[in-house]
Amino acid sequence: MTLRVTFLGTSGAVPTARRNPSGIYLNREGEELLFDCGEGTQRQMMRFRTGFSISAVFLTHVHGDHVLGLPGLCQTLDFNDRADPLAIYTPRGTRHTVEDLVGALDARLGYPLEVREAAPGETVHGGEEYEVRAFRTEHRTRSVGYALVESDRKGRFDRERAEELGVPVGPKFGALHSGESIELEDGTAVEPEQVVGPPRPGRRVVYTGDTRPTEEGREAAADADLLIHDATFGDDWAERARETGHATAREAGELAAHAGAKRLALTHISSRYAGDASELAREASEAHDEAFVAEDGLEVEVSFPE
Repeated sequence: MTLRVTFLGTSGAVPTARRNPSGIYLNREGEELLFDCGEGTQRQMMRFRTGFSISAVFLTHVHGDHVLGLPGLCQTLDFNDRADPLAIYTPRGTRHTVEDLVGALDARLGYPLEVREAAPGETVHGGEEYEVRAFRTEHRTRSVGYALVESDRKGRFDRERAEELGVPVGPKFGALHSGESIELEDGTAVEPEQVVGPPRPGRRVVYTGDTRPTEEGREAAADADLLIHDATFGDDWAERARETGHATAREAGELAAHAGAKRLALTHISSRYAGDASELAREASEAHDEAFVAEDGLEVEVSFPE
């Protein structure tokens, strides 16, 4: 079951020759989601061949480096004869700003577009198989992060035990695995818990957007398979990080370690590190072994927990 993250933009507020402003594409079983949409995001989608079949856009906040690509993307979707609705989620209190931004096109889109506000603690998108939940972040404006959390999977089916109990190979296996009791020919009842293990966790991907390290971020990232965290600065600019509502790479690493996140992707890299961001990776790795600096175009496959 595919869960793939493509980094479309990993720069801080100022783009560089190698890094576009913020944009994260996520494909889960063919459903495509976009997190933030900085300037040039649609060209990055073409460049890295993600396609444009996104069903929802999730904005962490409405600073320009996270939203200025939105009008152009919406227009391109219209030019491509999109008919399906597009949902745009944005922090509470910023809906009109986003509507005005898209409305600057001065054109009527040929598909339904709905801007919805996302409050911390709310489940804003998803269904039975997964949810996207908003959580509080700490930046210089209204902001949220997002956690994609899959539902638990069925426990493992113990075929050997089922056969020992006399369950015939066939439909009764499926019934037990689906949680139904079955009856054997001799009248003996077999319960699902006799042959099915405990539920297994799904996958969790967390994206903070721009933020200081927060307790809410740590809670959202608990046991995450992939945490994508603001790491704008290194230790040399730690005071600047505090002043501007960002995190250092080391702080991101410490938060990921405390949360038990399996992998940590550092993003929103300041243009100060345009030539070499290896120092950020080193500082984060001193706190978390699986920390890395994300680059534009990087694809990360997220596997199920063991």
